[in-house]
Amino acid sequence: MTYRADAIVAITLSSIRLPLAVPISDAKVFTGRQKPMTEVAMLFAEITTEQGNEGIGFSYSKRAGGPGQFAHACEVAQNLIGQDPNDIARLVTSLTWAGASVGRSGLSTQAIAAFDVALHDLKAKRAGLPLAKLLGAHRDSVRTYNTSGGFLNASLEEVKDRASQALANGIGGIKIKVGLPDSREDLRRVAAVREHIGDDVPLMVDANQQWDRATALRMGRALEEFNLTWIEEPLDAYDAEGHARLTATLDTPIATGEMLASVAEHQRLIDARACDIIQPDAPRVGGISQFLQLMTLADRAGLDLAPHFAMEIHLHLAACYPRETWVEHFDWLDPLFNERLETQQGRMIVPDRPGLGITLSEQARAWTTATAHFGAA
Repeated sequence: MTYRADAIVAITLSSIRLPLAVPISDAKVFTGRQKPMTEVAMLFAEITTEQGNEGIGFSYSKRAGGPGQFAHACEVAQNLIGQDPNDIARLVTSLTWAGASVGRSGLSTQAIAAFDVALHDLKAKRAGLPLAKLLGAHRDSVRTYNTSGGFLNASLEEVKDRASQALANGIGGIKIKVGLPDSREDLRRVAAVREHIGDDVPLMVDANQQWDRATALRMGRALEEFNLTWIEEPLDAYDAEGHARLTATLDTPIATGEMLASVAEHQRLIDARACDIIQPDAPRVGGISQFLQLMTLADRAGLDLAPHFAMEIHLHLAACYPRETWVEHFDWLDPLFNERLETQQGRMIVPDRPGLGITLSEQARAWTTATAHFGAA
């Protein structure tokens, strides 16, 4: 079969405000650094080609940044019109250089991520394959744990109830938030959840960067008795040296990386041996292309992988990692899509639908606050 060149003829960008059912608080709220989160700002890119192929991708921002991502995406989108969508590496490089003066991390790469994800989705759909199969999967399901039920705004009884519901729904592990000003309350909540779910269920905790080095070491030692699967973000995301000391000192594995916004920033973590489990986020690092680079670096360093948020994307990527991985279950994005990801026996199943296997719902369209069109009408 001879390859026939295709071309991008139209792009639609959408800024969507996803409201949360209740305001969400982690440790950053209780330490006064942030206000409760009430919505997630989503950036969607929909790409159409001359041959009728379509791809959808997204990025996101919590609290500030959503309008900035949308604005940057609008500035660079025209560069893709007329281009072959299969040349993903070349196209993403062109988008990066189109906005080079604002750098190669942070808001600019997060805006580009929506295009990159959409191009990968389009290529997999053209091949008639789920994205994981196109990239080369090691498994058809991935261990999954729930985070959305364990926030600090919820009472201990609510956290326990939600943990029970998650496990009953086929989710395999439970993560709860810690990092309260009163460390004794953290320990009380962890002890109660561990007792509630039993010793055999994987349990993780997440301090959201709110401990200093001394507190992190003390809490890490106090938490050893609970047989945690990991302690997440005990320190500032950029404190590679501090994370490395904890990783070398504690028996409980250390996980971090979700807040970093480039391959280069993750490379510093890897070089410093600053974690046992690395947690990159494809929309934050610039998309699937950058995430695949990180997977290679992490595997060579012998690290485990547990991508952050965006399970609709990360399920496919985690299935392609040579080592057994985790994917984070959040139900927040469910209203945006017509499809649901299946969980059973502690694992999330890679869907058999082509591409990412997602389509935007009518509710997502209703929550759209801005759109921009490029190329053909």
